[in-house]
Amino acid sequence: MKVLLLWPIMPNSFWSYQETLDLAGLRSTTPPLGLITVAAMLPQDWNIRLVDRNVRLETAADWAWCDLVILSAMIIQKEDLRSLIQKAVSLGKKVAVGGPFATSVPEFPLEAGADYLILDEGEHTIPLFLEALARGEEQGTFRSADKPDVTQTPIPRFDLLDLNAYYAITVQFSRGCPFQCEFCDIINLYGRKPRTKTPEQMLAEFEVLYQMGWRRYVFVVDDNFIGNKRNAKVFLRALIPWMQARHYPFTLITEASLNLAEDGEMIDLMVQAGFTTVFMGIETPDVESLVGIHKEQNTRQSLAESCHTIVRSGLQIMSGFILGFDGERSGAGQRIQEFVEETGIPQAHLSLLHALHNTAMWTRLQTEGRLLEGLGNNFTSQTSLMNFTPTRPIADVVTEYIEAYWNLYEPLPYLQRTFRHFMMMEGDRPQRPFSLTAPDLQFFLAICWRQGVLRSTRFQFWQKLGTIALRKPKVFHDYFIALGIGEHFFKLRQEVRIKLQAQLAEFLAQQPEPEPVSLQASAPTTVHSSVGEALMVQSQ
Repeated sequence: MKVLLLWPIMPNSFWSYQETLDLAGLRSTTPPLGLITVAAMLPQDWNIRLVDRNVRLETAADWAWCDLVILSAMIIQKEDLRSLIQKAVSLGKKVAVGGPFATSVPEFPLEAGADYLILDEGEHTIPLFLEALARGEEQGTFRSADKPDVTQTPIPRFDLLDLNAYYAITVQFSRGCPFQCEFCDIINLYGRKPRTKTPEQMLAEFEVLYQMGWRRYVFVVDDNFIGNKRNAKVFLRALIPWMQARHYPFTLITEASLNLAEDGEMIDLMVQAGFTTVFMGIETPDVESLVGIHKEQNTRQSLAESCHTIVRSGLQIMSGFILGFDGERSGAGQRIQEFVEETGIPQAHLSLLHALHNTAMWTRLQTEGRLLEGLGNNFTSQTSLMNFTPTRPIADVVTEYIEAYWNLYEPLPYLQRTFRHFMMMEGDRPQRPFSLTAPDLQFFLAICWRQGVLRSTRFQFWQKLGTIALRKPKVFHDYFIALGIGEHFFKLRQEVRIKLQAQLAEFLAQQPEPEPVSLQASAPTTVHSSVGEALMVQSQ
């Protein structure tokens, strides 16, 4: 069997880092971890070819070569997914589709013409698919409500990737999250009981990457790395000597809940293992909104002090913030800006709230008649309107959002808070060997030229760069990367403003805005959006 694995194009968004990647000579932020994991589950005698369309487009020769096309996608990739399915069908190819979007909305790939749906988690459903193929079945949908034992998941086929194309390589330690945020689909996809791989599995994956020569970022893409704290600590204690013996070849990133601040031992183990950055769903500084969305883990102590505790220990925070919660008070966008300034968080993932398919929020809003179908092709990106009627006028929410996004990524304030964030770090980070490749030098010079010469940031850029180099040399590399990532947001904020203003005007012109919705007796719950969906392993 000749199989073509296709990963659709990702529209520009918070996570695409496109402007920064262009400056660094890279093509994509991360590879399709799900697809290369699925590739490892397919028969060893099959011929497999992977095309990540964010790195290169497939050719006519690729289409002519294959017998079967397997695709995966997140919801943000749905338009390219549809086009690829239709093209494969027109060329007479059998098409199988899996991944988080197909699992949540199986009717979409079926309507586009897919022959097979490999849904839920691939460890259980890929064998069902392979058995159906062996019986000669021409179509089918393969599902399993059971959650697989991920200790049996094979090492992903990293060899299928063009490693030179990516900012970070992705691995996965756990699936599932113990919390119940209403707007999050992670618990729908992977359950509330986190399942983890063994330390031996993880070190084997790290060793493969090490032997392949990878020396940059490794993103541990768990939606909550500390969901199973005991197993996470066991893994970290095994990882530390492995990293030390190889002189810390990787810079590690992950995602975790804010209650990490309550566990000093966990933070210290993460820092000593080589983690430098953690993404956290803070969502909003408004405690009443956090309670309403059942995100109580963010209300147990001061949000700002929790952030300061984590940063002082040596971890950079990336954060998720959302506008549009039920009962949200006017000025929420300004309060988020003030919180970001107080904590100095450089990369604030600010989004309008979207109801993801089949979540508790989706079901509730559907019952209340508040869903607005068909809004925007970039659903879940920063350039798409909300897909439901909020409890305050949508024009107010979107206007606040545009203003907050614009202000957060004004170059000089971004530079200033990034500097404060890194100067706050007091933890004893491990020393990494210094290396400077040609792409590194190209990136360094490009940022120095833009922020140190062309922009009005020039004087503060050089002053702060020198201060970090002298007083915080162990974080200099990550500080400079954070400055470079700012280039993406400086450009993205313009796209956000232009597209959302146009969509809002069109929406308001087409229909009178509904009256604000009265809250029901039961307040909504909410969850952290599709970051994890974007990166989690499934039958992608």
